[in-house]
Amino acid sequence: MRLRCRFHVQRGNFSLAIEMETQLQGITAIFGPSGSGKTTFLRALAGLERDKSGFLQLDDQIWQAASPRCFVPLHQRSIGFVFQDGRLFSHLTVAGNLAFARQRAIHRPPPSSLPGQLLTQRDQDALIDILALGGLLSRYPHQLSGGERQRVAIGRALLTAPTLLLMDEPLASVDGIGKQHILAYIKQLHRYWQRPMLYVSHDVGEIMQLADQLIFLEAGRIVEQGPLHLLATRLDRPLAHGPEAGALIEATVIEQDARFHLTRLAFGAGLEISLPTTAPLAAGSSVRVWVLARDVSLALDTPQRTSILNIFPARVVAVQSESPAQAMVKLDLAGTSLLARITHKSCIRLGIQPGLALFAQVKSVALQH
Repeated sequence: MRLRCRFHVQRGNFSLAIEMETQLQGITAIFGPSGSGKTTFLRALAGLERDKSGFLQLDDQIWQAASPRCFVPLHQRSIGFVFQDGRLFSHLTVAGNLAFARQRAIHRPPPSSLPGQLLTQRDQDALIDILALGGLLSRYPHQLSGGERQRVAIGRALLTAPTLLLMDEPLASVDGIGKQHILAYIKQLHRYWQRPMLYVSHDVGEIMQLADQLIFLEAGRIVEQGPLHLLATRLDRPLAHGPEAGALIEATVIEQDARFHLTRLAFGAGLEISLPTTAPLAAGSSVRVWVLARDVSLALDTPQRTSILNIFPARVVAVQSESPAQAMVKLDLAGTSLLARITHKSCIRLGIQPGLALFAQVKSVALQH
């Protein structure tokens, strides 16, 4: 789906100035520090922030333009919107909230809204099953936990049969365990429906687990956009810093070792990585792994007699200080980027500098999907 937009929204001292053309595919994260304009940008896309000079086009459908004057309101756009607080109808049960969404999809009025594909009964049943809503259908919103309300809100948004799904920090008020469960639901839903999603968050962990593409905002402007696996290791961007910093690696399943319960993956230029088997994966299937910078150590010589399975020859690309005690090292593994967080003392002791050849030891690997 091709998205073209131009917005200039002024709110007090804050100014959102966006001009963008991009191909939406997979999950695109809108990321940036608090106050950077993430929510305002999403609301402008939905038509909730009015900009008389704004422009918005999805594929061949124009939803907003100054000349000739055009503005398609949110209820006529084929958009599903998930807010931070869910915004369920308090007087309706879960089943009633979901039924309202289905009716909206059926009766979405013209003109010029992109036609969403109505969900079949099988799709609706799959949605309720994936989000584990079956046991909640008779409850009212006040009888639900925060995580349950957000699951219902996601289900309601999808039942409107949107062409595009917008999610505005949907997990901001959900606790750690509940957040991980909902992230798994979102990934499963996206695999099932394969519809583009714009996902606003300032949480690096969420972004790393979900996103394929990234739009990075600062002070109301887009300062970077592109594939997440490339931007995640840019040392001049905040994704490459903090406790969740790491590298995303696109890989292919080689085999699953039944004896040791390990899955072997191929990536880059003939490299392999092993990780514990957590689910059946067919040989040849594509997966994504996440290697945290804190789980990578460096050695100048080939490590011998070690318990670490994943050891790769690498070359130092760049080094940047993170704190008085630690530095972030960007590595190149024959075309694949990796990050390692080590102490400044280790940097000096090993002589870490750009161009240095060494070995990267990966202590832990997380399979994303």
